[in-house]
Amino acid sequence: MDISIAEQAPGSGDQALVAGVAAGDPSAFEAMMRRYNSRLYRVARSILKDDAEAEDALQEAYWKAYQKMGSFREDAQLSTWLTRIVINQSIAKLRSNKRRTMFIASAEDLSTDRKVVHMETTTHADTRPDSIAWRAEIRTLIEHKLDKLPDQYRTVFILRAVEEMPAIEVAAVLDIPEATVRSRFFRARQMMRDSLANEIDVHAREAFSFAGHRCDRIVATVLARLEREALKR
Repeated sequence: MDISIAEQAPGSGDQALVAGVAAGDPSAFEAMMRRYNSRLYRVARSILKDDAEAEDALQEAYWKAYQKMGSFREDAQLSTWLTRIVINQSIAKLRSNKRRTMFIASAEDLSTDRKVVHMETTTHADTRPDSIAWRAEIRTLIEHKLDKLPDQYRTVFILRAVEEMPAIEVAAVLDIPEATVRSRFFRARQMMRDSLANEIDVHAREAFSFAGHRCDRIVATVLARLEREALKR
């Protein structure tokens, strides 16, 4: 099994992965995990709101998927099947921890608005320290606001806006009507916009601060130039 298959777009080559895993090929299982790790971790994290527990849930979900791979239907979509297993495992983990009751998450199909959860501000990221720090602050702010979304909205918002899953697929993995997916994603997106608006305004006022090292550098440069000009006289 060529693990480079894991780098293909989700969906392409899935049947080869399924056949390999069902046949007990470790490289096929590794390729499958590498292909879907990012999406499935985000799903688990959106439910459990804890990095370590999301990792635990994902690992357990992979083990269950491995055990059940022989019963996977060829007409099914691997990404949908795996996502459902991760969701069920994450919800079971919530129950066992007695932290909260089971939730149902949903969203809306609106492919034109994903800026609010885009983790990088530009395709070619600015590598200056102040720009890197700015992007890190925005990313942390977005993740914090995502955690604050009500349970019934959070997971679908992740699936629709971050993972860009079609509404029909989100409806399938969550076992809810597609119309509910659409309406709840619309509501979740609006809550994110409202929640981020004031915070972004505050952070924007702090962007490109003139204080600190930048202020010192400019002052020192100008003073040095004045000194050089004085010596010329």
